[in-house]
Amino acid sequence: MTQRAPRVAIVGSGPSGLFAAQALLARDPDVLIDIVDKLPTPFGLLRYGVAPDHTSIQAMQPRLAEPLRSARVRFFGMVEFGTILTRADLVGSYDAVIYAAGASEDRRLGIEGEDLAGSRSAREFVAWYCGHPDAAPQSLAGVRSAMTFGVGNVAVDVARVLSVASSHLAATDMPRPVLDELRASEVADVWVVGRRGPQHASFTTVELRELLELRGVQPLVDPADLAGIDPTTLDRRTRANVEALAAATTRVVPDAHTRLHLLFWRRPVRLVGTDAVEAVVLERTCLDATGTVVATGETETIGVQLVLRAIGYRGRPLPDVPFDDRAGVIPNVDGRVTTADGRPCPGEYVVGWIKRGPIGVIGTNKSDAAATVVSLLADLASGWREVTGPDAGELLASRGLVASTFADWEAIDAEERARGWAEGRARVKVSSWHQLTDLIRHGRGGGPLERE
Repeated sequence: MTQRAPRVAIVGSGPSGLFAAQALLARDPDVLIDIVDKLPTPFGLLRYGVAPDHTSIQAMQPRLAEPLRSARVRFFGMVEFGTILTRADLVGSYDAVIYAAGASEDRRLGIEGEDLAGSRSAREFVAWYCGHPDAAPQSLAGVRSAMTFGVGNVAVDVARVLSVASSHLAATDMPRPVLDELRASEVADVWVVGRRGPQHASFTTVELRELLELRGVQPLVDPADLAGIDPTTLDRRTRANVEALAAATTRVVPDAHTRLHLLFWRRPVRLVGTDAVEAVVLERTCLDATGTVVATGETETIGVQLVLRAIGYRGRPLPDVPFDDRAGVIPNVDGRVTTADGRPCPGEYVVGWIKRGPIGVIGTNKSDAAATVVSLLADLASGWREVTGPDAGELLASRGLVASTFADWEAIDAEERARGWAEGRARVKVSSWHQLTDLIRHGRGGGPLERE
């Protein structure tokens, strides 16, 4: 072990990065940690991916913030990895670098008409209603029918936000322009479409039941999609999902303002429209003798004006860092980064979705991060690597740059709470770059890194 305290850099301040920091602090009493993030706000997916009405999950934020309050941790916000600080900068300056970049790209359908106006990514839609400063505004003008492809929790969240009465969302931290757009929405039909059967869907039961039991929303599930499913062959979660869907087939909601259609055994063939999406052609599917989903040739056309694909996320390559493009992850063994052909990259580690793919819930990242930290500390104990370069603070200062800090985030947090109090809400998100940077300047009296 080196005589000085080990220095670790973490790229990304979402749940996986903060869980890694927690594990490091708990296991090494001397470690010094620098966390860098392109945003001035920590928490990543917890802040910008969890639906605003799921306050119980958002309540994890104070616990996740604990490492950021440690005297052994520094937060460098508004520092984009690959441009402001590079891989070579960090690898040459830290005993270990942990990549916690998440999975920030969505998978495409690969069908005709996918690039028509009105065909969008569910990821972008979620970022908009969660108040991400990079999110493009999402107009619902003229949308009477919307369809999402995918049978996971992202599809459930999107369907719920489109279906629920705006009063249900009025107390959330959604930015005011988002609430205004949803309040003006005239969406009357919402479709959730999956290419396999209900027994194959990845919904979690709590979220599925919440969707099916929304006040003022009539669920519509075809009993034929549930026929032939043997509940004794299913695990507990899947059996509960099937039971919830079966109960929805008989639920009647008088004076419903929205119809919620759950369609299984369908795949999108093409999106139809001249300048924008006007309809979707779906084809029925089934399983062949080998259990593979195959098309039947039977099609139907449904009129929609908005299509949101929610068929999975994938990792995005980090500049100069090894990447497995097929799997959408940084190649690794037990969290240790390797090259594409399996050669080790000493001192580099990975956690979260960019390590294992977009599977699991937020809490899954805790054990995942702990496992990587075990590998990292074992390597540090071997004493085989020494670095002498300047740390992130010194590098930025030498380049005349100033990062935002955790204190700046606390100023943003206080402003969001104040805005919420003024509107009778717990919080209202600050969602634009100029407002975020103005808050940082005002709180510090100086200018942070400028952003294009």
